[in-house]
Amino acid sequence: MLNYLYKRISHAVEVLLLVSIITFAVLMWIPGDAAQLILGSDATPEKLAALRSALGLDRPWYLQYWDWLKGFVSFDLGKSYLFGQDVSTLIRQRLPVTMSIAVFSMIIATVISIVLGILAAIRKNTAVDYVSTGLMQLGSSVPAFWIGMMSIVYLGLELQWFPIAGYVPPERGFVAYLNSIALPSMVLAIGEIGMLLRTVRTSMLDALSQDFMDMARAKGLSSFTIYFKYALRSAMIAPSNVIGLQFAKLVGGTVVVESVFSLPGIGRLILVAVEQRDVFLLLGLVMFITTLVIAIALLVDIAVMFINPRIRVEMQGE
Repeated sequence: MLNYLYKRISHAVEVLLLVSIITFAVLMWIPGDAAQLILGSDATPEKLAALRSALGLDRPWYLQYWDWLKGFVSFDLGKSYLFGQDVSTLIRQRLPVTMSIAVFSMIIATVISIVLGILAAIRKNTAVDYVSTGLMQLGSSVPAFWIGMMSIVYLGLELQWFPIAGYVPPERGFVAYLNSIALPSMVLAIGEIGMLLRTVRTSMLDALSQDFMDMARAKGLSSFTIYFKYALRSAMIAPSNVIGLQFAKLVGGTVVVESVFSLPGIGRLILVAVEQRDVFLLLGLVMFITTLVIAIALLVDIAVMFINPRIRVEMQGE
């Protein structure tokens, strides 16, 4: 177990280093810099040079990267050119918005996928199965931007069931808070239902075809016991892994939804950092999300290890 954790953490450090180098290099190659965007196209060369010097943009790229890397190791993500604040402060301010959307969308996607996936497997080739297949196709093929715009038009403007923009923090009223994140969460959940529903259905069908299910039927056990005590327990190993990875993906994939619904979250901040060439802000955001994804993946692996005894034995053997 300890050997496994050591290997995973070592691999995580390598991934973080590689991601930071690639992100920094890409930003260095993009034409323009933060000084030009801050001062505008009419800025004189003298003003540009002075601002670049103040921001440290006139230094060699490898020195800029090295200084940032030293700060990152000591948990200092640097300072944003655009906002004039520490990147860690900006993340703390906007993380609750992104996490709220990610958590609620994952809950919606998980509940719908598990319920429909089980029913589709039990009632294969029936109306429930066909509806589930349709949702799989919808979630896999329709862009989140289009779903978001249609939701705003029909559910927000026409029916006026939900607000079409903005975020209300929980301290200003829990009902208003839920109302402000409900529509973005549902839009984001649709994109996750496809893979998760397919995984639950496939795993459940595989579990129902195992020999131990025939033994359970031969013993005269009730359908409820067969499906939900034996089949579901075996079938949830693969979906558990997918749920964790999909949640990690959601945190970093909220750019479109937060932009469509004008939400002040991490995803929208990433878009601003790219547009304004805010190198250290984007680096900090990318590294934060990458670290979060790696941590969630590690926790999922550990959880699956305890759920599945066979995997636990294999890891102990390593």
